[in-house]
Amino acid sequence: MSTIHIRVKGMSCGHCASSIEGGLMKLEGVMRANVDLAGKEVTVDYEEGVIHVETLSRKIKDLGYEIVSP
Repeated sequence: MSTIHIRVKGMSCGHCASSIEGGLMKLEGVMRANVDLAGKEVTVDYEEGVIHVETLSRKIKDLGYEIVSP
């Protein structure tokens, strides 16, 4: 299992957090998704080889949020 922290722009409330967490959890290979609204970050535990980081980022963008480059 691997963990990634993705900085996200546009999250401002509990609904935003639920939307992102729920959307990511529907993806095969995602074990856990946790939004930190104050830190504007999503932490995702996932199985390498089953799902790729690009897929996680694409899902977040599809939900209407913007990925912030480090």
